Amino acid sequence: MSEKGSDFYDNDAVFQTYMEHRQGRDNANDTMEKPVMLELIGDASGKNILDLGCGDARFAAELLGERHKGSAYTGVEGSINMVTAARDSVKGLNARIEHSYLEEWTYPADTYDLAISRLAIHYIEDVNSLFRRVYATLRKQGLFVFSVEHPVITSTLQPSGMRTNWVVDQYFVEGYREQQWLGGSVKKMHRSIESYYTALQQAGFRVEQLRESAPQRAYFTDEETYERRKRIPLFLFLAARKPD
Repeated sequence: MSEKGSDFYDNDAVFQTYMEHRQGRDNANDTMEKPVMLELIGDASGKNILDLGCGDARFAAELLGERHKGSAYTGVEGSINMVTAARDSVKGLNARIEHSYLEEWTYPADTYDLAISRLAIHYIEDVNSLFRRVYATLRKQGLFVFSVEHPVITSTLQPSGMRTNWVVDQYFVEGYREQQWLGGSVKKMHRSIESYYTALQQAGFRVEQLRESAPQRAYFTDEETYERRKRIPLFLFLAARKPD
């Protein structure tokens, strides 16, 4: 079993399946996760951006492009498969990709205006330490926006295949839980919404928004998929700011 969550994607078969999954019609990342992230990020123009667990870094092209006009981008990623894909994604952009686990990277002080993380922090056991490092690397008034699998999801042992029900159990028993996913076995950290919120406050952040990925019809081409996504929250989002 992988020691770190990002190692899961260095199984070549898993990585290929994941990349194919991301191209699927009405996939949850594009219909439900990315739209909320962009709403919470808001104005990225002129900002120096840190992306924690950047994956293939295709998001960099959007953030640095004509619509959002970000100034610079640093992606940190533990999976070498993802790092290779990410470096291809950012060619020609004012961006760099660092190959490191999030827990081990050296966070430069007072450097970034915006820190983001998309579906990576649920692999991290010690979020208190991580959030303190993110706080230190942000400039004053810097914004931290992240998404994780919703605790309703991580509180449930997940069999492979499409789910038909969700039985929440041991919600307040926090720790790693194993999931069969994409043809492999991965551990994800279950913690409550309250724990995420409190960890941000204890790190010094002022929490500004909390979202739960309610589906928006405009992002779906398939009505059945849209209706199914109303059943359960897949993602949790938090936006927090470093005060003056």
